[in-house]
Amino acid sequence: MRKLTVFNQVSLDGFISDAKGDMSFAHKDPRDEEWNAFVAGNAKGGGMLVFGRITYEMMVSYWPTPMAMKNDPVVAEQMNSMPKVVFSRTLDKAAWNNAKVLKGSPAAEMRRLKKEPGEDMAILGSGSIVSQLAKQGLIDEYQIVVNPVVLGKGKSMFDGVKGNLTLKLTSSRTFGNGNVLLCYEPTGG
Repeated sequence: MRKLTVFNQVSLDGFISDAKGDMSFAHKDPRDEEWNAFVAGNAKGGGMLVFGRITYEMMVSYWPTPMAMKNDPVVAEQMNSMPKVVFSRTLDKAAWNNAKVLKGSPAAEMRRLKKEPGEDMAILGSGSIVSQLAKQGLIDEYQIVVNPVVLGKGKSMFDGVKGNLTLKLTSSRTFGNGNVLLCYEPTGG
């Protein structure tokens, strides 16, 4: 069965975006070689990218552009070539290379996708999709990058999750820019 991983950056107070939807806090100094090497290496992981509509629209507005190819050619190449699915009730089609729109229930569609042959899948951003799939126990790993900034208010990727979602820390890594990568697996308990 295919594995589903979440990769998200959060503020120290746990938000994936500020109250207005801005995620610029997650963009570090482009001269941070250690962080850039990690991001480029992570992008080479392959598999299928999974987005909600809002994150998809943000990603497609940047990654297929000449600016992305100039600023971050390794990541741009991977983002543009990887297969992508977008959960949306409002989009009819996805214009980005190798992307398709899924209009059904995210949980039902993800159960189907996980059973299909193929490489693993990764959700980037897409807080509402994360919370829907987390509630259904469909996420196999959470890779959370904690950024050393406090936003005060914002959007959590776990909005709507009722009760406890218990996780086990499987690895961690600290970067020179102050970011900390925390990898978790659900414990099922």
